[in-house]
Amino acid sequence: MSSPIKTCVLGVGLAGLTFHVPFVLALPKLFTLHAVLERKPQSPGGKLEARFGPNASNGVTIYNTLEAVLADKEIELIIVGTPSETHYAIAKSCLEAGKHVLVDKPVTATYAEAVELGALAKAKNRVLYPYQNRRWDSDFIALKALLDLPASDPKSLGNLFEFESRFDRFRSTLKGTWKDLLLPANGLTYDLATHLMDQTLVLWGRPSKITAQIENIRGIGSKELDDHFTITFHYPALPTKGAGVAPTSFTVVHRGTSISVRSSQVRYIVRGTQGTYTKFGVDVQEDQLKAIGSPADIVDSSNTSYGQEPEEIFGTLENFELGSETNVVRSIWPSTAKGDYASLFKDVAATIREGKTQAVKWKESAEVIELIELSKQSAREGRTIEVPPSTWA
Repeated sequence: MSSPIKTCVLGVGLAGLTFHVPFVLALPKLFTLHAVLERKPQSPGGKLEARFGPNASNGVTIYNTLEAVLADKEIELIIVGTPSETHYAIAKSCLEAGKHVLVDKPVTATYAEAVELGALAKAKNRVLYPYQNRRWDSDFIALKALLDLPASDPKSLGNLFEFESRFDRFRSTLKGTWKDLLLPANGLTYDLATHLMDQTLVLWGRPSKITAQIENIRGIGSKELDDHFTITFHYPALPTKGAGVAPTSFTVVHRGTSISVRSSQVRYIVRGTQGTYTKFGVDVQEDQLKAIGSPADIVDSSNTSYGQEPEEIFGTLENFELGSETNVVRSIWPSTAKGDYASLFKDVAATIREGKTQAVKWKESAEVIELIELSKQSAREGRTIEVPPSTWA
């Protein structure tokens, strides 16, 4: 049996203490929390101890500088949960020091930077893994199961022609953090469209065209720092699933805003020739991780609530009865599979220790950054942009 991977988490803000440290601690057979980077700890145990109690910092080194982290030869894996503008430079330094690296989203500010990091990781024979945790959202898992239904199934949506995916927030003031600053890789598109685009690429791959509106609609902070986006991916028609109308094209609309939504979050709307799927509410794992007392609760089989979506936000289906375009049957499409961000960390461990092919490939997250750049170009120029063929080697 291989030894746990000695891990250092860079950053003890929301990303580090909510999305990374809990899973490292919850999977002791796979990882050891060897160190964290905290620039100005207020106590010997720092924010790690304040968040998870005194035992959490036992045996954990609190480093104050990246240089000290990189000089620690025992560290095998570094998780980059620092402000977005720093991801490229820090990941590059970690790879050059011979470390495996897990990078939070957005992985870089530019596609060129992402390509460079990918080449460096290959040259160094190191694992470079993008943190795209929302592939393991309960509602995304449920959505994939729905889309896999054959056209003959009475709950099938048939041949698809439109998919809308949203992440909305309500915030009428600035957060008072680095996210308010006009810096590379900041803004709502880099923050949230990274998730929406990644899920879309998983389902349907690279689009042929992009049309985007990206702006600051609140009028607060820098006018150049976006707090709203509507990004449309255009595809040729998808392969038909069976008899019925064959759409001539397929569109995916990504929407995100940080001001307009106080009521229930619309998450997905999917329209097809045999019906419509509507989903409200978001995966519960983020809120649960913010409140969790013990990281062990994440993987405790007796904890039936972790990752389980409540029934009141299950998706709903409106299907035409087979052979009819007037009679509609309404039903629930449940998110029965739990959300499971731990699966990403298990995959990271298997990639490092066993040489497994990554479930989330670096080139996929690099492509997300490329599509964000094209979206921003579309918004600036007020036109639809052709998406070139992938140049990833």
